[in-house]
Amino acid sequence: MTHFTKLPAVLLLADGTVFYGKAAGKIGTTTGEICFNTGMTGYQEVFTDPSYFGQIMVTTNSHIGNYGIADQEVESGNIQIAGLVCKNFNIPFSRKQADKSIQDYFQEQNIVGISDVDTRQLVRHIRDKGAMNAIISSEILDLDELKAKLANVPSMDGLELSSQVSTTETYTFGDENAAYRVAVLDLGVKKNILRNFDDRNVYAKVFPAKTTYAEMEKDFAPTGYFISNGPGDPSAMPYAIATVKEILAADKPMFGICLGHQLLALANDIPTKKMFNGHRGLNHPVKNIIINHCEVTSQNHGFGVVPEAVRASDKVEITHVNLNDQSIEGIRVKDKKAFSVQYHPESSPGPHDSRYLFDDFIKLMQ
Repeated sequence: MTHFTKLPAVLLLADGTVFYGKAAGKIGTTTGEICFNTGMTGYQEVFTDPSYFGQIMVTTNSHIGNYGIADQEVESGNIQIAGLVCKNFNIPFSRKQADKSIQDYFQEQNIVGISDVDTRQLVRHIRDKGAMNAIISSEILDLDELKAKLANVPSMDGLELSSQVSTTETYTFGDENAAYRVAVLDLGVKKNILRNFDDRNVYAKVFPAKTTYAEMEKDFAPTGYFISNGPGDPSAMPYAIATVKEILAADKPMFGICLGHQLLALANDIPTKKMFNGHRGLNHPVKNIIINHCEVTSQNHGFGVVPEAVRASDKVEITHVNLNDQSIEGIRVKDKKAFSVQYHPESSPGPHDSRYLFDDFIKLMQ
């Protein structure tokens, strides 16, 4: 296990706010949009969720790393966050099943972080001022130099990132003799989504982000289509919007999660917008207004569909709403076998209240 003296580090936000702390992970410099996750557990799954690509993550739970890192508990092949900000970066870990410490994990994957920060003060600041770009460094402490580097970081608004995290080769998941065949458009898919399909007698074939409907249909002849979660601005993805429109035109069963939800809206002429802060955590209350049922959900998104446009649309109906801010959490397309939700029903980490949505998709394919 690694033991070392912690070097100083600095976090600078785009509005000029500065936080000082200690180096965590690799010594270096990193940039990205700063956001916060309110989950009390599941830090490893959060770090490896491709939807967080390009973002500096602030964890509101005070202890990170305390139960170590287990190699099988990942949502993708590597850490996806651009950097970490936390209160306590715990290098010694308590869990016998863990394979390594968080420090060894971050060094192995070249992730720069900062600890010993007052994350409560930082999160209150982001809540008031909104999401913005930030820079962490444990090698450059000169603020003018950091400001110059931060000025070159592009805004998340208008950024297309899915093609950077998507698979480059098609691959399959599950039993090829399964009852259902689902084509997964990988915009940043999480492994637990694929596990949920496998548990429901689905053979999934995962395709790169820019694969067309015709290519998926010819290559695999699927029973249904799944449009995955992922990072970046959905309105900067005309290739994916076109694919979703083609699946709708063919009237194939389709299920979208998170980014997939936003793309289904865009394919039905409903615009999306960058949220002031986004939703990231494990305890967001959502109401299924079709069955009048509340579920606690796992969420991770910085963009959302425009609620007024959804309500005005004659193409879709609202199925789920967020009980905190009334944002639109689920839609289904009228006269089509297509629906989507803004949250994560595979919820790794998080509650399993919403896994019935996978069963709903199976029913559509029957």
